[in-house]
Amino acid sequence: MQIDKKMIAAALSGVAAASIVGAVAFAQAPAAPAAAPPPPAPMSFFVTSVGKGDGANIGGLAGADAHCQALATAAGRGGVTWHAYLSTQGAGAVNARDRIGKGPWFNARGAKVGDSVAQIHGDDINDARMGVAFAKMTSFTEKNTVVNGVGDMPNQHDILTGSTPDGRAYPAGADKTCKNYTSNSDGSVRLGHHDKTGGGNGSWNSTHDSRGCSQPNLVSTGGAGLLYCFAVN
Repeated sequence: MQIDKKMIAAALSGVAAASIVGAVAFAQAPAAPAAAPPPPAPMSFFVTSVGKGDGANIGGLAGADAHCQALATAAGRGGVTWHAYLSTQGAGAVNARDRIGKGPWFNARGAKVGDSVAQIHGDDINDARMGVAFAKMTSFTEKNTVVNGVGDMPNQHDILTGSTPDGRAYPAGADKTCKNYTSNSDGSVRLGHHDKTGGGNGSWNSTHDSRGCSQPNLVSTGGAGLLYCFAVN
C-alpha cells in the first residue's frame, strides 16, 4: 500500500497545532485565588506605654487594673477585662498568676506570646527548658510600640510585678510590693525585665528589687513604673 506522505504531514501538522492551542489555553487559564490568611488574633497582652507617674504608688491592684483597662480602651480593646500582673503580700495575699486568665495571649501584632499560666511560668520541666516568648521584640505596648531595653536611652525594661519567678506572692516580711502598690516612699518592689536581659537571671517577671518606691528610684534602676497587662476573658 502506498503511503501518502502529504496526508501524514498534514495530519501531524494539525496535531501539533491543536497541542499548541491547548497549551496556550491552559497557560492563559486564570489561577485559583489564594486562600486569604487568617486575621491576626486580637491583642490580649501588652506592656503599658506609660506608668502612673507616682512611682510604685499606683492605687493598689484596683488602680493598676484601671490603668491597664484605660490604656486598652484607648487602643480599641476595651471590650474585655484587663488585669495587671501583680502579686500582693500580707493578709489575703494575691498571686499574679491567679489573676490573668487562662490564655493563650497575643501581643499587639497578633503574635502568640503565651499558651497558659503553667507554660509562661515554666511549671512543667519541658516548658521551663523552652522558656517563654516574652522579649523586647514581642512584649509591645498597647500602641504596638517597642519598650526601651538594655542599650537604649533611657532603659525602661524594669516592669513592676511584686512576684516570685513562679508568679506567686512573697511571704509577709520584707516589702516587695511598696506596701501593695500604695507607697512612693517606703520599701521596694520586685521587678521583671521585659527584654529578659541583665539582672543575672534573665527573668521576665522576677529579676531584682527596686532601689525604692519613688519615681526617681524606679527610673534609677532602669524603669518607668510600667506594668504587664493581660486580658482575663
